[in-house]
Amino acid sequence: MTLFGTAGIRGPVSEITPSLALSVGQAAGERGATFVVGRDGRETGSALAAAVEAGLESAGADVYRVGQVPTPALAFASQGRRGVMLTASHNPPQDNGIKLFADGVEYDRSAERAIEDALADGSAPALARWDEWGDGRDLTVLERYRDAVVSYVRSTFAADEQATGDEPIDSGSATRPLGDLSVAVDCGNGMGTLATPHVLERLGADVVALNASVDGHFIARESKPTPETLTDFSAFLEGSSFDLGLAHDGDADRLVVLGPDGDVIHEDTILAVVAAHYTETSDAEDPVVVTTPNASARIDERVREAGGRVERVRLGALHEGIAREAEQGDEGTEIAFAAEPWKHIHTRFGGWIDGVVSAAVVAALVADAGDADALRAPVTERPYRKVSVDCPDDAKADAMAALEEDLPDAFPETTVDTDYGVRLEFDDAAWILVRPSGTEPYVRLYAESDDVDDLVADAREVIESAVETSR
Repeated sequence: MTLFGTAGIRGPVSEITPSLALSVGQAAGERGATFVVGRDGRETGSALAAAVEAGLESAGADVYRVGQVPTPALAFASQGRRGVMLTASHNPPQDNGIKLFADGVEYDRSAERAIEDALADGSAPALARWDEWGDGRDLTVLERYRDAVVSYVRSTFAADEQATGDEPIDSGSATRPLGDLSVAVDCGNGMGTLATPHVLERLGADVVALNASVDGHFIARESKPTPETLTDFSAFLEGSSFDLGLAHDGDADRLVVLGPDGDVIHEDTILAVVAAHYTETSDAEDPVVVTTPNASARIDERVREAGGRVERVRLGALHEGIAREAEQGDEGTEIAFAAEPWKHIHTRFGGWIDGVVSAAVVAALVADAGDADALRAPVTERPYRKVSVDCPDDAKADAMAALEEDLPDAFPETTVDTDYGVRLEFDDAAWILVRPSGTEPYVRLYAESDDVDDLVADAREVIESAVETSR
């Protein structure tokens, strides 16, 4: 049985049922354990949260109900205990999902498999004795989470200013690192409503929040923020005089950044900027940034220039990459930052993906640079393409095995990495990645190059030949 994808259990509520939630709760719960349980604004969240709670308590665990919160706030509250978040993140309103945390970090694959195995073979823990069932009570975490984010950003940027040797900072600049920056936030009727505008205002920004009512139907736009779903927000920014635009998905773990002209700033550029910031401000001899195979070489360039190195891990497994690099590193190693496009883990704050912290950190970096254009200026932005090549599911394994040889043969002057698909890097920082889709009958091709159209055409020819041979 495979329940967990790259971001927990997720799907239409015809599959993510109260019965499933009850079973997952019973499989995850155990006597003496403590869980926090939260949910996003979806219409089905209340029933699923109640079912998870029943499962956990009947297995002997105590439960703190935290209600509607951003996923990063639930992860924050799970420190020192465990957590369950009912959310489908950026999926449509008819979907929901279950994401589990332990001490502020998503369950790793072995913990997920233990639950899958328990549900598959019927070995989920038996009900606790009637007098050993857990207890449930309410807990307020949102204010503590917002306070922690504000304190983290204030201390981070006050320390950064002091470290540069500039004039001593005064209390005003320390408490208002956004320095009256004007920011528009599209909350998308999601959980960002409850955190990001509050945090930015306390950090000194002049904030206007749009679509800032929680609505499980996502009435203003689709939950997933993309250039296509943010057209109204882009037009609003273009016709206004804001310094920056920020947009969240339904549970506020993702962040999309827009310039004052309303254009979406490429997610890899934002990742490169933030990664360089954390690398430059690291005191470690070996600062490491963990990212994914589909992330741009512009990240490697900026991190190397800042004195660090980049390591990659499979999509959806940033927490596993952090653990791996921490185990393999020595006392001079710091995991300074971890991110995949749109989703960032600020390791000095916590071990979870956090779009609210990202919003505050990006805004502070823009304020420090003077404007969004100045912030992104050091990043070399090459043309980028993502292409889907038809490939039947039963041909994927053979096609990828062939491509491990065929692609390096076609592009011999490259560095090859086959850990997570086939990634080729060229001397001029161009790169391609080929990997099978986990959900659709495609092989995905990602490419970035000054001559990206030619590179895509050449790579696609090799891929299509491998697929045809594998059918």
